[in-house]
Amino acid sequence: MNDDLLSLTALVLGSTPIGEYDRRVVLLTRERGKISCFARGARRPGSAVMAASLPFCFGTYRIREGRNSNVLVEAKLHTFFDKLREDMEATLYASYFTEILRYITRENNDEAALLLLAYQSFKALESGRISRRLVRAVFEIRTLIIEGEFLPPQEADGFSPSALQAVNHILRSPLKTLYTFAVNDSVLLELEHIAAVSMERSLNHKFESLEILKTLLS
Repeated sequence: MNDDLLSLTALVLGSTPIGEYDRRVVLLTRERGKISCFARGARRPGSAVMAASLPFCFGTYRIREGRNSNVLVEAKLHTFFDKLREDMEATLYASYFTEILRYITRENNDEAALLLLAYQSFKALESGRISRRLVRAVFEIRTLIIEGEFLPPQEADGFSPSALQAVNHILRSPLKTLYTFAVNDSVLLELEHIAAVSMERSLNHKFESLEILKTLLS
């Protein structure tokens, strides 16, 4: 084992082909926040890092740090989230989540909470126990909570007690038990409205994967 390698617990947020055989990989890590690295030969058949360089993979990544770039040397995958690649709708939801994370996370920031949120959100998308629309609303709201950008709605704003109770759950639940509730259609619409207004107010950014998702669901 190479002792000079940096070992990181990470989720692949994005992967872009470079040249004929390489990939540029964006990782959200527990130890270093968001970092980029090159996966040499990742597109070559039989590459040891081929699978680990694909989006949505979660595992332990060993990186060689360089002055101008980092290189992915090896990885041990813990969760592949392969079901997210087999369903176009699930792929787009997961892509939207990773696009948000690429936009808001920074290198050397403490992004451990967002990493765990992404992991639990992917598990919820795969499980199908609650609707993907609810997973999206919960992800958006909890992301803004973690970032300190969420203003909780009040009953005076016209929201139902059930919707406010759901928001309170999203605010206070440990991340590991975040996706353990369901709501009826009317409450879901309220949560989607709260999430959409909050995202617009706090981030005010157009996410390409969300536009594609909206087109698919329309």
